[in-house]
This record gives sequence, C-alpha cells and structure tokens, in this order.
Amino acid sequence: MEMASISSSPRTVEEIFKDYSGRRAGILRALTYDVDEFYGICDPEKENLCLYGHPNESWEVTLPAEEVPPELPEPALGINFARDGMNRKDWLSLVAVHSDCWLLSVAFYLGARLNRNERKRLFSLINDMPPVFEVVSERKPVKDKPSAAESGSKSKGSTKRSSDGQVKSVQKPAEESYEEEEDEHGDTQCGSCGGNYNADEFWIGCDICERWYHGKCVKITPAKAESIKQYKCPSCTIKRGRP
Repeated sequence: MEMASISSSPRTVEEIFKDYSGRRAGILRALTYDVDEFYGICDPEKENLCLYGHPNESWEVTLPAEEVPPELPEPALGINFARDGMNRKDWLSLVAVHSDCWLLSVAFYLGARLNRNERKRLFSLINDMPPVFEVVSERKPVKDKPSAAESGSKSKGSTKRSSDGQVKSVQKPAEESYEEEEDEHGDTQCGSCGGNYNADEFWIGCDICERWYHGKCVKITPAKAESIKQYKCPSCTIKRGRP
C-alpha cells in the first residue's frame, strides 16, 4: 500500500474540522453509549489494540496499521492491557485522554499546510467543544441514544436544550455542507451584543424567550452548557426574579 502524500490532497479548515468532529463523535459513542460493547472487546488477552474513531462517526477497536510510518498518526497502542488492572471509570478516562491527543494529532497532520490564521481558526473550532476526557469523566446520564446529527451537535457550536436536558441541534446533519449552516442562521443576532451569527463561535439559545446569545457574552462555555437543563438568559432571569 502506497502512502498518500500530505501535499497531494490539500484540506480546508472546514474539511479538517468535519473529519475531527466525526472521529470525535465515534470515540464518544464507544466510551459512552456503546461502552459495554467497547469494554468487552478490549480483552487484555488479545494483542495490542487501538481505538479508532472514523470520520463517519463510527468507532473500531483493532490492531494498529502495519505500514511504518502509517498513513495517519496512530492512536494509543495496547489500551486493552490495563483494562482489568484499573477501576473501570479511571480506565475509560485514561483512554479518553489518549483519544483526545490522537484526535489533535490527526488534525495537526491533515492541517500541515494550513497558514497561521487557518490553524488559529481550526483550533478555535476544536476548542469550542469539550474534550472527550471531560465528557467521559463527568459520566453524565444519557436518556436516548443520539442520532449521528446529535452526536456532532457541538461541532457546529450552536445548541439548544429542552426542559428535559436533551440537546436539540439547530444545525443540519454533519454529512451536509458546513457552509449551509452559515446561510441558515446568518441573520440571527446575539441578544446581548447584537452581533451576527458566526459558525466559528459557540452560541446558546434561551429556553424562555428563544433569543440566541454568544456564549462569551453570557459567560457560558460549551462545557458549562452540557450541564444546563434549561437555559435562561440574563434578561429572563431578572424578570423571573421580580415579585
């Protein structure tokens, strides 16, 4: 098998971020919704196994690539060996940390030819989503298995929560073009600063008045939004607090 040159297939920021988001969603699925299946596959009696997240939001536990150097950076090797020697939660958190490192290394590799501003934009998008470790270590209860679109809902930066705490994405599925989202929400303005919607930034919608805000304007991070069951903007909070 001939290795593909990193210069033979230039990638845009949007393409690399979509690849990252898909792989991240696959790994999150393995470590949360499919965790019992994942745990069972990681038999310490087997050879060195790796956890791969694929761009289509699927995951796979398998042997590492045989070619050296590999076509892409490889995940942590031998994650299965420590499975029975650690607390299950600690082991999953350790796999999550290594998976975060792998996701970033793949993004770095694919973005090797990006310029300084493009790299800054790419990692700003990545940084708007909580790392796999943060999601896995908090072990939030999950009521329903997500669709592929919901798995990547944080990847576009804009989410809205219903009263039961489930994330409702206002975006199209990740498989559809990244640019369509800009068109769909381009006329949305922040209820705090009045700025127009920008897919590169994290936004949150108020469940009371349904206005949208920059996360930074209302001091809400993507990680903090994960734990909010019903978000009330500052204006609605003040109104509700009045006698």
